[in-house]
Amino acid sequence: MNQELRSRTRSFQRFFVSGALVVCLTAAAQELPTAQPESVGLSPERLERIAATVQRTVDDKRIAGAVTLVARRGRVAWFKAQGMMDREANKPMRTDSIFRICSMTKPITSLAVMMLYEEGAFLLDDPVSKFIPEFKNPKVLVKPASGQPYTIPATREITIRNLLTHTSGLAYHWNPDLGTMYRDANVAHGILAYDGTIRDSVQHLAGLPLLFNPGERYEYSLGVDVLGYLVQVVSGKTLDEFFRTRIFEPLGMKDTHFYVPENKLNRLAAAYTWYPEKGLSRFPDTPIVEGAFSYSADYPYRGPKKLYAGGAGLCSTAADYARFCQMMLDRGKSGNTRLVSRKSVELMTQDHLGKVSPDQGFGLGFGVDGVKSPLAELGSPGEYNWGGFFYTAFVIDPKEQMLTIFMAQLHPTGDLNLARLFHTLAYQAIID
Repeated sequence: MNQELRSRTRSFQRFFVSGALVVCLTAAAQELPTAQPESVGLSPERLERIAATVQRTVDDKRIAGAVTLVARRGRVAWFKAQGMMDREANKPMRTDSIFRICSMTKPITSLAVMMLYEEGAFLLDDPVSKFIPEFKNPKVLVKPASGQPYTIPATREITIRNLLTHTSGLAYHWNPDLGTMYRDANVAHGILAYDGTIRDSVQHLAGLPLLFNPGERYEYSLGVDVLGYLVQVVSGKTLDEFFRTRIFEPLGMKDTHFYVPENKLNRLAAAYTWYPEKGLSRFPDTPIVEGAFSYSADYPYRGPKKLYAGGAGLCSTAADYARFCQMMLDRGKSGNTRLVSRKSVELMTQDHLGKVSPDQGFGLGFGVDGVKSPLAELGSPGEYNWGGFFYTAFVIDPKEQMLTIFMAQLHPTGDLNLARLFHTLAYQAIID
């Protein structure tokens, strides 16, 4: 904490309890609107349970550190960094630490798609082959009980809606049926250095069979990477440029990048692994290999840096991602800037899977909870959310006008449930 911030901290001590003090000042340093918790219907004493739980997890050496943020009614009421950003270098976690957010990239890419949709570039049920011809005439993999696998023509083409809802028939490298094909065809997934562009990867992917006919079921997939390339094709800009000029700059997301700039690398949190037999360890210098799936932690700053992976590539801060979430909570608007219409936000945040997935609620880029079965934990039906591979997560709750953001850097996580505990502790602090 610099001298100016120390001075400000002392001047505010007579107004706030210690926990709320840290929250308000760190949020102010990030230029986010802040509020005393009580003014937005939250208990400062109950919010302190978040700090106690995170600290216990740090002390137990299950994570190195974390940043937690809770905002309600457009104002941040809790914003705290705990533990270490880099244990080996003895660097404390900072509220402006940068995290690999991985699949939390997907909602941003989905927003970019909806921005182009609103400009009349396509309809959601248009086949993606209209813009990426390599996806014309897809084939589906068949694995008989005996004999060699073969392919048959798909019953329909992949639509843009299929890509947004993970019903395209595409998969990820960990899929036992398609993963080896993806690896051998040099298909990227975004969390490993890659010597190629998103165009290269998507064109490789388009030549491979699907897991099932589009629309038949839900399978979390590389479909959003395809959407990232679609944004490039339709807009005439790289995905990096589209994000920067159309989303990040209007929202003030100054620390969100595919590749962390050299002058910000000192804020990139170190990544860790946790295995029962080894405990918490710094992520190795070489990629971890799990079957056909390999992943690293150095991709944000090493390698060719040409891949803009719409499904997993971004790094960001809690404050930056809060700006994105608040825009969604404000129904597509940030200040005087509107990115998408209220109607698009409504469409994005309702369940689109229906009977295709009886248990999973999923919209256009977001998981949707409490719409098919009662909530499992505290929250509100209709809240929407997602998380990232290296243990980051967010929830947006229109009913309570509330958002929660959790940022750590850990994979694998074992049986750790800290992110869910944090969300529950944020909700138990509601007092109005």
